[in-house]
Amino acid sequence: MASPDQDVVSRGPEVSVLDKDGVRLTVDDAIATVTLTNPAKRNAQSPALWRALAEAGRLLPGSVRVVVLRAEGKSFSAGLDRQAFTPEGFDGEPSFIDLARGTDAELDAAIAGYQEGFTWWRRNDIVSIAAVQGHAIGAGFQLALACDMRVVADDVQFAMRETSLGLVPDLTGTNPLVGLVGYARALEICVTGRSVQAEEAVSTGLANVAVPPDQLDGAVRDLAGAILAAPRDAVIETKALLRGAQDRDYEAQRTAERAAQGRRLRDLAGVGE
Repeated sequence: MASPDQDVVSRGPEVSVLDKDGVRLTVDDAIATVTLTNPAKRNAQSPALWRALAEAGRLLPGSVRVVVLRAEGKSFSAGLDRQAFTPEGFDGEPSFIDLARGTDAELDAAIAGYQEGFTWWRRNDIVSIAAVQGHAIGAGFQLALACDMRVVADDVQFAMRETSLGLVPDLTGTNPLVGLVGYARALEICVTGRSVQAEEAVSTGLANVAVPPDQLDGAVRDLAGAILAAPRDAVIETKALLRGAQDRDYEAQRTAERAAQGRRLRDLAGVGE
């Protein structure tokens, strides 16, 4: 759990673990909720927010099995705060222009640091669910893609606008996007910057299900409950198998399945390896 200086506040069964820079982490037994908390700016993102997301991942208690990512307001996230593109940048941060003037190693390290807020959602010991409403643009789209599953409101609008701005998606979104919708459609979505709405998101596998906005939280709760109904170790092994399937050929995947099932059978039988 968090240390005393991280402002841990108990609210009944739910515990607030982190609340800073537009990110709040609360934990209720096996379910953690990460909430984007700046609806006035449509949850626009900044380096400080990315660091807070990374910190949320580090602070997850071991009891957590499901992490829900949600956002306050009508938009999930409108993407990178446009202040990033000004010469001044954000207070106390090097501007993107300053970063571009640094060495290759410095620039690479800065971007790697930004990516840390997007990498932990696919850990094998948790299942992450993004609850997405309204706009999920650029960095917002990539944050939703960082999760294992996406439940969307039927007003959702995904768009990858980086290429239109002369940039590329660099917050870990390209790998899951290609895996979900295929190379040709992923390329078309990125280079045109067009919007993907709820019906297409579900039909292409980008979203698991679409519901009316007022049913979004309930649908996520139902999905989380179904995940928690299965034994944790079996979920962990299954997730690891599926995540690795794209990198293995058929025979290697068969081998991985046998090894995982052997571990499960020994565990259920109480037989040590």
